[in-house]
Amino acid sequence: MAFESLGDKLQGVFKKLRGKGKLNEKDIKDAMREIKLALLEADVNFKVVKEFVNVVSEKALGAEIMESLTPAQQLVKIVNDELTEMIGGEAAPLMFSRKPPTVIMMCGLQGAGKTTATGKLALSLNKQGRRPLMVACDVYRPAAVKQLQVLGKQVQIPVFDMGTDVSPVKIAKEAVAHAIQHGNDPVILDTAGRLHIDEELMDELSEIKKAVDPTEILLVVDAMTGQDAVNVAKAFNEQLDVTGVILSKLDGDTRGGAALSVKQVTGKPIKFASVGEKLSDLEQFHPDRMASRILGMGDVLTLIDKAQEAIDEKQAAELEAKIRKSQFDLSDFLEQFKQIKKMGSFSQILGMLPGVDKKMLEQVDTEENAKRMVRIEAIIQSMTEEERHKPNIINANRKIRIAKGSGTQVQDVNRLLKQFADMQKMMKQLSGGKQQRMLKRLRGFR
Repeated sequence: MAFESLGDKLQGVFKKLRGKGKLNEKDIKDAMREIKLALLEADVNFKVVKEFVNVVSEKALGAEIMESLTPAQQLVKIVNDELTEMIGGEAAPLMFSRKPPTVIMMCGLQGAGKTTATGKLALSLNKQGRRPLMVACDVYRPAAVKQLQVLGKQVQIPVFDMGTDVSPVKIAKEAVAHAIQHGNDPVILDTAGRLHIDEELMDELSEIKKAVDPTEILLVVDAMTGQDAVNVAKAFNEQLDVTGVILSKLDGDTRGGAALSVKQVTGKPIKFASVGEKLSDLEQFHPDRMASRILGMGDVLTLIDKAQEAIDEKQAAELEAKIRKSQFDLSDFLEQFKQIKKMGSFSQILGMLPGVDKKMLEQVDTEENAKRMVRIEAIIQSMTEEERHKPNIINANRKIRIAKGSGTQVQDVNRLLKQFADMQKMMKQLSGGKQQRMLKRLRGFR
């Protein structure tokens, strides 16, 4: 995961300081030297590191932290605040035109993940109740149009294309006209990239910009390309005056420092981050939340956002009522299981909780655990409705049938039934009078 190496090193620095009651000037200078090295090793731009360290050192050596009873915590707060500022300060939402349709122009080098980012952004906006139209403006890369069409089918969003014999400028113009006629908003243009920045590429992008006057020009930057990502961002911004950045492949680089430099070098905000391979793995970029993740303090707000997006409110209310009445069955369990899976991998979810041990995360998403999850789903799906509702009727013969139907062993069925029975017992203990008595006791401690 991105920033893993940087996060480990910064947390190591703070761990050393927490053992000290007071900090002297040497302690802070030594800590800042280690923080500087950690940032440089993570591929953060040298000028950005220099400025960051100077600002943090100046604040850390002030009287407030030197006289504080918890100086290590004060230093963490200063680093957290400055790290947040370095990567953007506040979240920058997508801008929409007052006069629809909003045109969003996606640009970047070939291989940066532009087309996939187009699909992810379209899906995200579709979930918000908008009617996006994806436009195939890349007429040069083999199968680029086909790739966008495949993505369109996957996310069930229309794709506008005119083949590969028409100029990208004309395609963009016609797409906007089509969107006006059919009520699509926004229009997302998937433009062509090159293996490197060249004059021909930039001229074409400038022509598209002039023809359709986009509200947003989003530069897709591959987070795995290190300092090259910063150079690319600078070049595109100088030519096109981009409005924001999408960081792709953020899950594939343990350093990720180049991403921390983009805002400082270009002055343009990071608006989205691609955090996984699924089309739903696109998050709005919140600098404060990202800084919190890097420093090992979790990201509960993003976890809540994911839960609200994945979990149906009506189903949640029905589930609560069933739990209160001790009517929670295996069908309900399967439904909750599916909704949690929508939120991402278990390590992603746990990684957003503060104080979770990294070793624990490494054990969660093992291949064996993944197989176990698949087995649980297959076992429940092989049961009849009556068996899911009344697991106590599942005798030896039924267990053999369920095991065969799910491609598992009888002991797997037994294990699931025992775990579910234990869960039901726990839910009964938390329902009815016992639950009320527990709440009364808790209120008594206020």
